[in-house]
Amino acid sequence: MSEGWHTKFGIRRVRHDPPTLEEAIFAATGITDDLDSQAEIAASLIGMPFDVVHAEVKKTARAVTRSPTTRVIAGEQGALRSVVVERRAVRRFANDRRL
Repeated sequence: MSEGWHTKFGIRRVRHDPPTLEEAIFAATGITDDLDSQAEIAASLIGMPFDVVHAEVKKTARAVTRSPTTRVIAGEQGALRSVVVERRAVRRFANDRRL
């Protein structure tokens, strides 16, 4: 699965990991709400048969509707925004007499 090429420092390789079934279903959920389309997208991402993926998409959809929490995709209306607070250290010098 890894391709290599020769450089002056030796052979370089890039690792290629296809997405897992769970990752493919999560990605397809973000694209469309239709279960059949989700299964088709996920099956094309990981190269599995449509029937196997469709069954897993249905299981995932049932689990999501039962869970009290919902997935929030960035950019949706009403989504909470993250706030990052950074503390900036004050640099004091040894010869600085000010307080």
